[in-house]
This record gives sequence, C-alpha cells and structure tokens, in this order.
Amino acid sequence: PPVTISRAQELSIRDRIIKGNMWVSKLTIPKPPEDDIRQVLFKAIEGLKELGDASGGYQEPDVLPVEAEWTGYRAGVSAQSPEPAISEAEKFTEMMREVTSEVTVLYFHGGGLYLLDPASHRPATATLARLTKGRCLSIRYRLAPQNPFPAALLDILSAYLSLLYPPPDALHTPVPSNRIVFAGDSAGGNLCFSLLQVILEIQRQALFVTWHGIQREVPLPAGIATSSPWLDVTGSAPSYQANRAYDYLPTHLSNFPACAAWPTQPPRPHLYTNETMLLHPLVSPITASSWQGCCPIYIQTGKELLSDEDTFSAMKLANLGVTVIYEEYESMPHCFGFILPKLPESKKFFTTWARTIKLMAETPDALVPSATLVKAKSLEEVTLDLQTLSTFTEEEIIQKMREKVEKMTLSVPKL
Repeated sequence: PPVTISRAQELSIRDRIIKGNMWVSKLTIPKPPEDDIRQVLFKAIEGLKELGDASGGYQEPDVLPVEAEWTGYRAGVSAQSPEPAISEAEKFTEMMREVTSEVTVLYFHGGGLYLLDPASHRPATATLARLTKGRCLSIRYRLAPQNPFPAALLDILSAYLSLLYPPPDALHTPVPSNRIVFAGDSAGGNLCFSLLQVILEIQRQALFVTWHGIQREVPLPAGIATSSPWLDVTGSAPSYQANRAYDYLPTHLSNFPACAAWPTQPPRPHLYTNETMLLHPLVSPITASSWQGCCPIYIQTGKELLSDEDTFSAMKLANLGVTVIYEEYESMPHCFGFILPKLPESKKFFTTWARTIKLMAETPDALVPSATLVKAKSLEEVTLDLQTLSTFTEEEIIQKMREKVEKMTLSVPKL
C-alpha cells in the first residue's frame, strides 16, 4: 500500500554512516539578527508577479538557522574507512587541505521539494568535489508540505549570503561570487533556477540586503548546473504521458493517504504551494520572462517525464542570449546518474557536469553554448540546434499549465 507523506519523509531524511572517500563537516548557518533577507525575498516575489495579480497568496516563513554540510574528497583511504573521530571544525580543516581548486558548489538536493536530504546526496556531492577538486556546501532546506513556498527559497538565499559574507564564527572565508556555482538535481534544479531569478529581480529592483549588520549587494553566481531540473511544478507537459514507459517518477504528487502533514488545512492541490502561485516564476521557473544579464546555465535531461520542460527552457534561454550547455541522454530516466552510478552514461554525465562547473568558476571565457544528444550504449555525441530544440511555443506551455492548475483545483476536496 502507498505510504503517507510523513512516513516517506521519515524514511528519506535518515542520516547515513559517513565513510570512505569523503569529508563531511556539518554546520548550522546562524539566523541573522535582522529580518531584511525575508523582506527582500517578499519584494522579489511580488515584483515577479503578473500585472494585476493580487499580492500575497503564500505563507510568509520565518528566518531560521539553516543546517548544511561541507563535502569534500578524502584521498588515500578505502571505501570502508570510517570517518575520523574529530570535531566538525577539524573535519573542515582536513577537507580544505585536500581542496586544490577555488570552485565552491552550492548544492540543493532533489526530492520533489518534500523528500530527501544532504545525507542522501553525499555520494553525488563527494563525486562533484573529487572531479572539480573543489568543495560542495549542501543545504538542508525546509521541506513541503509542512513548509511550503517560499521557505526553501529563503533557506538557500541565506546559505548563498553566508558563503559571500560569512556570519560571525564561520569556518570559511568569504567566497567570491564568480567562484560559486549553484548545482542541483530535479527539485534542487528548480531551486537553482528560482534562486537565480530572485537574484536577477533583486538587481532589477536595485535592492540591498542588511545581513549581520551590514548592507550587502547580492551578485550573480558564476553559473548554475542542473540535472533533470523540475521547471514546471504543475507537470503539464506531454512528456509526462509520452515518456512514462521510460521513467520511474510518479505522474501525480497529491495522491497520498491522509496523515498529519497531508492534506493541509485548508486543503490545497499541490504539496509546494497554493494554486494561485503555481505559475509564478519562483515556483515554476519555466514561466520567467526575463533572464537579462543571466550567468551561464547547464541543463542535463533524459528520456523522462521532465524532458519537454527542460528542452523548452534550454531553447528559450539560448534564444534570450543566455550561454546554455544542454545535454540529453538517449533512453535514460530521471536523474539516472544518481540512481545508476555505475553506468557508462552516468560516469560520462558526472564528468561533463563537473567539467562545466569548473569552466564556469575558473575559465568562463572558454564556455561555448552547445546542445548535444548522447546516444545510449555507444555514448556517441550528436550535435543538436539549441535554437530549435523544442517544438512548443511559450503560449502553448502557459496554456497547458493553466489547464492543469484548473484540473488540479477541481480535484481538491471541499471542506
């Protein structure tokens, strides 16, 4: 029988034993004394609404401390070597001894915005750290449905500011924005795009954030690098039906047995937010109209439910002048690199992902826009045309999303 959301969450966020070729240093990013980061986020949310849309429509989360994990590569030990019994600060120092690149990956894990944890993604972040020779900061953002939009976004914005402008007693020194790449898979990819839109909107409104007593600007990162990003949370694209045979993702995210977490009171149709917010650019970044001044973007997808939204977004961004590196893996399911790590396709994907992150943070002038289809088994690369990747128009995408929201809203039980 299907499990409840509460049980699924409990199973997915369990800590795991840390061993082998990884350094993990756990930390808590302290809450700033000011409320400004929250107010600036709300201004960005309102600024990105369509003209005439009502203000509000979402729960206003509090600013809270944010838990995270530094992850680095630990050389010269076996896969079963236990983690040394030293303090978190000493683990950070040991990790930094092995870091030879200035690349810092700010990592947001996948899990539909309601599951999983930095602990579940340690193999991936440790692999990225090894291949980039840098380090990852993986964020334990608040999960829906208990903490709906924009709680996760507030947490990851806090994490980014803490990298740029370390709070008192932080172990790390300030990290220049041009050395930071946002990376994430699936729902974490959604958060990469959403945080990027928050920063672009902060800049459009010429806002500053008071952070631990000092007024700060919020610069763009060096780039964002995403695996199977979830860019339309309504799940309205035809690939949700067309690619069902190739993918393991559920096509519905609201059919759960009742528990303390779901349905919410009052009920809503989507785990992440209210129906009025589902087309907002910070919820479904596929709808964002302006990407002017944007940093480079890497998008990897497969033959999966999310194919249409990823392909369309890559084309749209490229046609708006953004430097886009797009990779499509033939016959591969959602986030295959994480669930089938031994496949040659997965090894190729991680290598390309890490190489692109390094280019973004070290030699951005060497980045060349591209679209590539990687053939199954042979790994042969076929060049695609970025400008014509998708057959959909913006109007068709938005129309399908509106229709899906209407259908979802009708299915919500009335109290």
